[in-house]
Amino acid sequence: MVLAALAGSHLAQGWALADLRRTAQSAVDLQAGVLRAEMQAQSALPLALAADPEIAAMLAPGAPARLVEEVDGRLRQIARATGSAVIYVIGTNGITVAASNAGEDGTFVGRDYAFRPYFRQAMSEGAGSQFALGTVSGRPGFYLSRRLAGGGGVVVIKIEFDGIEAAWRAAGEQVFVSDPRGIVLVTSAPEWRFRTLRPVPAEEQSRIRESLEFGAAPLEAMPFAPLSEGADLVRARDGGPERAMLLREAPVPGTDWRLSTLTPVAAAVERERRQGGIIALLATGLACTGLATLAGRRSRTRARLAEAAARREELEARVRERTQALSDANRQLRAEMEERRRSEAERERLGRELSQAGRLAALGQFAASLAHEINQPLAAIRSYADNAAILVGRGRAEEAAENVSAIGRLTDRIGTLTRQLKGFARRASGRREPVALAEILRNSLEMVAYRAGGSGTVLDVAGAPADLSVLGEGQRLEQVLVNLLQNALDAVEGRSGARVEVEVEADAPQRVAVEVRDNGPGIPEAVRAQIFDPFFTTKSDGLGLGLAIARGIVEECGGSLSVRAAEGGGSVFRMELARADLPAGPEPAATEAA
Repeated sequence: MVLAALAGSHLAQGWALADLRRTAQSAVDLQAGVLRAEMQAQSALPLALAADPEIAAMLAPGAPARLVEEVDGRLRQIARATGSAVIYVIGTNGITVAASNAGEDGTFVGRDYAFRPYFRQAMSEGAGSQFALGTVSGRPGFYLSRRLAGGGGVVVIKIEFDGIEAAWRAAGEQVFVSDPRGIVLVTSAPEWRFRTLRPVPAEEQSRIRESLEFGAAPLEAMPFAPLSEGADLVRARDGGPERAMLLREAPVPGTDWRLSTLTPVAAAVERERRQGGIIALLATGLACTGLATLAGRRSRTRARLAEAAARREELEARVRERTQALSDANRQLRAEMEERRRSEAERERLGRELSQAGRLAALGQFAASLAHEINQPLAAIRSYADNAAILVGRGRAEEAAENVSAIGRLTDRIGTLTRQLKGFARRASGRREPVALAEILRNSLEMVAYRAGGSGTVLDVAGAPADLSVLGEGQRLEQVLVNLLQNALDAVEGRSGARVEVEVEADAPQRVAVEVRDNGPGIPEAVRAQIFDPFFTTKSDGLGLGLAIARGIVEECGGSLSVRAAEGGGSVFRMELARADLPAGPEPAATEAA
């Protein structure tokens, strides 16, 4: 029981970390999108101002002072309306001519910004950008610049992220944004600004200080260190006690920045570890109690059987010794026969109860498999819905309608799976009826095609003749084929030249074979004999039910399911079924692996 509690705690810890990683990744992707939206809201402003004829006329030689004042006023109004920190216009000599803060303390008018990279980049390439510390205001911000249409100067806007940083702090989130050099630019913790995720070379530090990019920032390392090589868990050292944190990051679309979040893991993991240990301890205790009860019952049964045998021996001895007591012995024998009949009736009743218990156990196994299989059409529905939204946004209504139709078919597929579960609870056996193999292939491939395309896996499928039919249940055979294709995609995931092939063999007069072949790492021979056993899996997050249920479905349809090593590497799963246009033969014998 202690070992079970420790194992349960360990498993619960792994599940808690996996769930925390998924939640943290969703949060970091959302934060990156929010940051990108904030930047996009003002990214078109420099382009619009660069085409303004009044700004170009103001920079022309001999422009009246009244025009400069009007431009200052317009820039001030635009800055207030768009939320920009400041907007200013720089001449070709690098001197600021007009600004939204003209006439205020710390105005940019008359300042020389020829040394700024965003000015030089805009003059040479037409547009530029830079995150830097303001030399006048002393406030960090993101500068976007655009060369005027006539080339007479540059329009610059400065975006500050005070609002986003304040929102992060108010939500209690630890978020920061870093540039390609690993320098933190935007952060929920002001003390982290201009710290580094990795050492910055000395020559790069000198260049940064000469360009006044980050003022006198010391460019010190961030206060955390990885707990292990290559892991996303870090140990935070921010002045208080050290804490284990989960570090997740995502690129900010449209920039070369990366947004990162730090999520505490101790409380969530410890809670799940305790719960997992308690559940494992209780389950093991119940199992031990059941075993002890069963052992006691068997001991009492053996004692009763021994007692009956002793009585029979005594009876035989008395018959041999005293024939005159034959009538009494006969009456006793009839009493024992009556007891045996009652025992037989009791045995039959227990057999029926055990059969019902077996069906309920199988129902639970099938329900777990059903939950596993429903995840497949749900993932496809999500993918079709995302694609439909993109296609509608692009005006491709016909293609979006096809995706919506596919979502409807997948919804019907989920309804069919739940109806199968109800039928199984009513002790329904596998139904055998003619089904088109081409339709089974088409529906199954529809479930996995999006995932294969997203991962870059080549999905080579040999078509089946339209008149080729097999005996079985169409939806359940689709479930088997989807399970085999998903396993094949899992096997080749992340491999170069990933390929999954589906072949149909219809040469035999009474049988049709469907083979799913992958070029993955293959299944070791020692594991191959157990691959169809319930709850046996080689995946870290698998249930070990998919292949066991798949073999059961195929055998109920009068077929067989086997696995072998593929030539050149990988695995081949072979599903054989009876042709629908011939009488069904006898049930195939169970293979050794089963």
